Amino acid sequence: MVPERETGVRERTPAGATAATRPRAPRLDQPRPPRRRILPEWDPEAFGRLSERIARFLGTGRFIVWMTVVIILWVVWNIAAPGALRFDQYPFIFLTLMLSLQASYAAPLILLAQNRQDDRDRVNLEQDRKQNERSIADTEYLTREIAALRTGLGEVATRDWMRSELQDLVKEIEDRRRHDGHVVFPAERSERSPGRDADDR
Repeated sequence: MVPERETGVRERTPAGATAATRPRAPRLDQPRPPRRRILPEWDPEAFGRLSERIARFLGTGRFIVWMTVVIILWVVWNIAAPGALRFDQYPFIFLTLMLSLQASYAAPLILLAQNRQDDRDRVNLEQDRKQNERSIADTEYLTREIAALRTGLGEVATRDWMRSELQDLVKEIEDRRRHDGHVVFPAERSERSPGRDADDR
């Protein structure tokens, strides 16, 4: 008897002992799944902006006034209030702890804000240096162009030069008239012919 053919498609199983036990390698055409991190993530730019705001506030007179008011109220409350309502006795250890905690957080925040300001200043200085280099190059180019124009203008006939040349020609013509008594221009000489002179006579 002929065995009946299976209508379903068989699943191809890997042949050999090593193919079955080999782990699947990650595909190169797909991105890796993100790794789980234990530490929380934060945006460094947002943290830097926050540190700059805090550092600006710490450097104002308003902060000094508010801190002075809080310390005075703290001391007065812990001295003048009834014994059951006092939360920090005379050596004011809790106040000292709070002030030291504030100082320990304020110093790194101020340093971080200063580092960001230094980075901005460095970028601004680099841009200013490049702008100065471009300005110097443009100035040198314009200086060379002006020098070339001056050299070119030295060879161009100006109005004063033309006037002086015409005055020299007029003087020369007047000198010839005085010596010869009659002026004959070069154009008139070329136009005159011997026959014409005879007719004029």
